[in-house]
Amino acid sequence: MRKPFIAGNWKMHKTVSQALELIEELLRLVAGEDEVRIAIAPPFTSLYPVAQRLKGSNVELSAQDCFWEDEGAYTGEISPLMLAEVGCTYCIVGHSERRHIFGEGNEEVLRKARALLEHGISPIVCVGETLPEREKGQAMETVKHQLHGSLKGITKEEMTRVVIAYEPVWAIGTGKTATPQQAQEMHAFIRDWLGQAFGGDIASSCSILYGGSVKPTNIQGLMAMEDIDGALVGGASLDAASFAQIIKGGKR
Repeated sequence: MRKPFIAGNWKMHKTVSQALELIEELLRLVAGEDEVRIAIAPPFTSLYPVAQRLKGSNVELSAQDCFWEDEGAYTGEISPLMLAEVGCTYCIVGHSERRHIFGEGNEEVLRKARALLEHGISPIVCVGETLPEREKGQAMETVKHQLHGSLKGITKEEMTRVVIAYEPVWAIGTGKTATPQQAQEMHAFIRDWLGQAFGGDIASSCSILYGGSVKPTNIQGLMAMEDIDGALVGGASLDAASFAQIIKGGKR
């Protein structure tokens, strides 16, 4: 059985001191919770100090993004090599905000995923449709295109270390959430696509997270669905009590 996985994406929130304060409270609230994998993704400035505090705990560290080269003249970028040294286990790539605000495409997402895998970091590859695409009946075609482009050439062995996050763009930060049934339909579609692309063993073992206004009040309904393995949580992860409730609600 796939172990539930709850990851918190802090986005551009929390100074170093605020991050450490939040982590202290979170670790206290989720101590001993071993039925759920837990990860948090602070801003780059907080990765090192947070990593030091997480040592020996049940919470893992994720970055929010990366560049695909180890080093070079890439002003403002952070490499997987740097993230690995800091202690990141995961890194989010292809988040809708990167795709739609910063213009990143599937090719960039793939290059980042490959580079992360080379350094032993599991990419959390995000996919999801916009509201117009859903209203036009193009949601599944959009997600299929993103999956194909963002995972092209990834080997079966590498896929054992990849996490998929389905985030309908229309539900991110809007307060709207896909119904558990809507989310399940897309998660089942993604798992079926993974089976065709990588085989049934990979499809059945791959964790597929749901993201988009996840809260303590809706996590249990989402987790009751067969193909929803956890959540990529945005705003609610900025409050330790709220995030801890989501983690506890994420148990199977």
